[in-house]
Amino acid sequence: MERAQDRAPTGGEATAALELLVHGVGGATPEKMLNDPRTVRITGDETAAVFRRAEDVDADRLDRPGHDSHAGHTDHADHAGRAGHIGHAATAGPRDRPVPEAYVWCNLTSGNGTRALWLLLLPFMVVNLAHWMRPAARDRTRAVRCYGLLVRLAGLSLTVLLVAAACEVALDLTAWQCAGTTACAERHTWLSFLSPTVRDGGWWTQPGRRLALAALVPAALTGLLWYLSHRTWRAYESQEPLNARPEPEDVLGHTALGRPGFWYGRRLVARLRAAHTAAGLLTVATAVGTAAARYDARAGGPALLDVLGRILEAALAAGALATVWVVCRRGRSEHRLDRELDAQLVRRLPLAALALLVLTLFYAGWERSGWTSSGRLPGDLTFGGIAIAQGALVIALAVVAAVLHRGSARDPGGRTALRGLGGPAVTMLACALGGVMSGGVAQRVSDWLDGTGTFLVGPPVLLTWQASVIPALIVVLLVLGALLGRGAWLLTRAERAAVARAYDADPGDPARTRRIARARAMATLTDRGPLLVAVTSVTTLLLGAGALVGAFATGRTPHRAAESAHPFVQGAAQTGQALGSWLIGLGFLLFVTWGRRAYKDASARRTIGILWDVGTFWPRAAHPFAPPCYAERAVPDLTWRMATWTRATGGRLVISGHSQGSVLAAAAAWQLQPADRKRVALLTYGSPIERLYGRWFPAHFGPAALNALHQDIDCWRNLYRLTDPIGGPVRLSGDDCGPEVDHPPLADPLAYGRTEEHPLPAPILGHSDYQADPAFAVERERLLARLHPELPTQRARTEQPQVPVVIVLERTEGTEPSTQERTEGAAQEGNGENEAERNGVT
Repeated sequence: MERAQDRAPTGGEATAALELLVHGVGGATPEKMLNDPRTVRITGDETAAVFRRAEDVDADRLDRPGHDSHAGHTDHADHAGRAGHIGHAATAGPRDRPVPEAYVWCNLTSGNGTRALWLLLLPFMVVNLAHWMRPAARDRTRAVRCYGLLVRLAGLSLTVLLVAAACEVALDLTAWQCAGTTACAERHTWLSFLSPTVRDGGWWTQPGRRLALAALVPAALTGLLWYLSHRTWRAYESQEPLNARPEPEDVLGHTALGRPGFWYGRRLVARLRAAHTAAGLLTVATAVGTAAARYDARAGGPALLDVLGRILEAALAAGALATVWVVCRRGRSEHRLDRELDAQLVRRLPLAALALLVLTLFYAGWERSGWTSSGRLPGDLTFGGIAIAQGALVIALAVVAAVLHRGSARDPGGRTALRGLGGPAVTMLACALGGVMSGGVAQRVSDWLDGTGTFLVGPPVLLTWQASVIPALIVVLLVLGALLGRGAWLLTRAERAAVARAYDADPGDPARTRRIARARAMATLTDRGPLLVAVTSVTTLLLGAGALVGAFATGRTPHRAAESAHPFVQGAAQTGQALGSWLIGLGFLLFVTWGRRAYKDASARRTIGILWDVGTFWPRAAHPFAPPCYAERAVPDLTWRMATWTRATGGRLVISGHSQGSVLAAAAAWQLQPADRKRVALLTYGSPIERLYGRWFPAHFGPAALNALHQDIDCWRNLYRLTDPIGGPVRLSGDDCGPEVDHPPLADPLAYGRTEEHPLPAPILGHSDYQADPAFAVERERLLARLHPELPTQRARTEQPQVPVVIVLERTEGTEPSTQERTEGAAQEGNGENEAERNGVT
């Protein structure tokens, strides 16, 4: 295949070249990314935008004489800054380096203080990740749809669990138990107007009215979740991608990331949001209506209210079935942009659930003589039913995932995490996390309301059992951590000889050798992640099943259930219950403290933003209340910017991808038109695209998908270090589409001891500062040399110009972009016929 380095330049005409820098997790300012205090927003808004240095605003016009400098820009945010530097730039003449641009998107994940509320959505984010972890499979459409359906149902159960926990706190512990107990109501005077003894004969003292008033708390929580989802839906899921042309449904492809509707989940998120909002409101209505209906159904109760209660229960059951049907009815539409919104369903389903809730509140607030509150509301049955449903969904999901993995022939090296069972394992962790958060809130509120432990019956027994098994889970994890630590220590000893050979340092400095060997050994712990997830999820499933059996079999807390057992068993039960309650309370306090600090402190908010950067790359396909997918805004931004700039200038575009940025690079490349993608080169470094994404998300980043990307683009080179705990090799061999993707592992540190180039000891860089290695500049220049710019005469011959692009998405994690001057190494030669032959055009 003919390459650009084999050609000679045809003339001295300068051509435009652009270096697009895109930061990764943690965020960065345009001033740091461009290494210049004077920057101008070229296009975008306050959420995400492209910036240039002030002196480079008109660089495109200078690089292409006679070209309008506004052609490649959609918005100049700072006209004054641009005008102040035109005179300076006008004397610069043709450029001999790429123009740097910075795409800043950190506000997508760590913007204002409301991002702290996203901590409530952590279980939803985890279950949404499970949707994308399905094994790669072809010609198994039904199994794939079944997998997505089961994950969506698991997500629905988490919404019901969260609202049920709010009902437990507001309705059971506060309005039913504390307000109905004289000592507790006197202790908390703000509840005195609800107490039938403190306020004898008060209107709000009847149990049904107390429950109706307390129901406003979980209803408000459901409304808050709806608001957050709707607000982010309008900003994220409603961004149309560049390629809006639908493709046939029977076109499978190697990955779904290149489909026109992949980053446009507007319709599905709207449907799921309506269903989950209805589920939350129906959960509140059920908690209130069940208590009143149970009282009316007693012998001698009011017949009219008994009939109304039964009708209301039937209506609630019908609403629940309708909600489940909406969740099961439809999945994602990726082959086309599904602009329909199911407006009638999106509006009517939540409104119908809200109407049922209002009717239930009126029903519960009806006058009932002789009704008093005692004991606790039927929370054990509710939480037990949710736990059983979640366990069944996880087991069914594991069966479907095993079938998909067994039918897949696209995992030649056995690299898929947990043999395709990563999705079920992560779903189990999401359910466990939701249970811990629910139990923690209920336990802490109970302790706060009843400081002496004598006033209230307390939360449901099942929640106490679930908290009691947490110490056993921690013991298992500590044992596993000790085994992994021992393995890392043994590997450190083995790596010392390899380090000495690599640096020819025998005997060398033992301390220096040990530090390098330890860094290499610790970096391998990332590859033990599947083992950690597997052990945690299996242990959680078994302990959760044991807690469920213990709660239903005894009906008492572990300490009371073991009163007649052997002293050792009794002591273990008492210790587990006390320690579990303390641990779950500590976790709740840390959670609240972290959220409060994140609301007030921007730096803490950026730390939480790193978690969202990693966990919210994928669209919201399983849970509409999960934190929004930033890639649904970032990927269209990048593709639009690349396509419009290259079509306007005919120049070369360089994007440099580090860590998570390399994943964005691949997603942006897949969204380009095939002709454009064929002329794209990738430079990735510290990339988790195979080590993490390829193993955990095999259907989208598996070997077949990465091989297809390698064939579609002009060239791809990947840099990594043995000391990097995140980045690793892509494991693709070279072919006629280009050289081998992986560069040999970079030396880290660059020098073992003191040298003329490194008079001071070189640091162990690990995952950061790949630009400091000379191999980075060498590989970038090689990629540029493989490409050649499109000449103006060639652009005039075609209606749709073919634009050479190099994709290098850069991430700044605590480091600033290199200030080394980039040079253009591509030659210019060839005619239109050669170009057509090179791009497969006839």
